[in-house]
Amino acid sequence: MIDRAKMSKTRKKRMIIALTGASGVAYGVRILELLNEAGVETHLVVSKAAERTLHEETDFNIKAVKELAHTLYPVQDIGAAIASGSFLTEGMIVAPCTVKTMGEIATGITNSLISRAADVVLKERRRLVLMVRETPLHTGHLRTMTKLSEMGAIIAPPVPAFYARPSSLDEMVTFTAGRVLDLFDIHIDGLSRWGE
Repeated sequence: MIDRAKMSKTRKKRMIIALTGASGVAYGVRILELLNEAGVETHLVVSKAAERTLHEETDFNIKAVKELAHTLYPVQDIGAAIASGSFLTEGMIVAPCTVKTMGEIATGITNSLISRAADVVLKERRRLVLMVRETPLHTGHLRTMTKLSEMGAIIAPPVPAFYARPSSLDEMVTFTAGRVLDLFDIHIDGLSRWGE
C-alpha cells in the first residue's frame, strides 16, 4: 500500500515560473532567485516578448536568468512535462503577466506552453498567481480578472508596500516577490512584515 503522507513529505517542492512581456520582468527574476535560495525546484518558461523586456528594462543576461531554473522549456513546447496534470507542482506564478496571457488563460485558449501550463494548474486545483502588470485597467480587464478569480486564480498585481520603507528598487521588488511566495507557504527570511 502506498503511504501518500510519506510521499508528499519526501517530494521536493516544485514551482512553475513564467515570464511574459509585460513591464516588470525583474519580479520574475527575483522570484527565481528567491526560490533557488529556498531550495525549490523551478520549471521556467520565457516568452520571446519577455526576453525583449528583460533586455529593455534590466541589465540581466537572458542566459544567466534561464540558468536560474532547474528546467527550462521552449514556449511552444506544448508536450512539456508542465503541460500535464500528472506532473506534480505546488502551482505556478506568471511574473509579470501580460493582459494577453491573462486573456488566454481565462478563455482556455492555450496557444503557448505558458497558457497551457496555467490551464493545467487551474484544472488540477493548484495555486495559480498572476502578477498582472497593466494600468489603468478598463472594464474588460477587470471582467477577465473576476473570471479568473472565480476559476481559482489569484490576481496579484505587483504593487509596492511603502510601510516596509524600501530604500531601493531592489528592496521593493524583493518585498513584492516575497509576498507572492507567501501564497505558496514559502517564506523568505528577512522580509519586513507589519507588526514584526
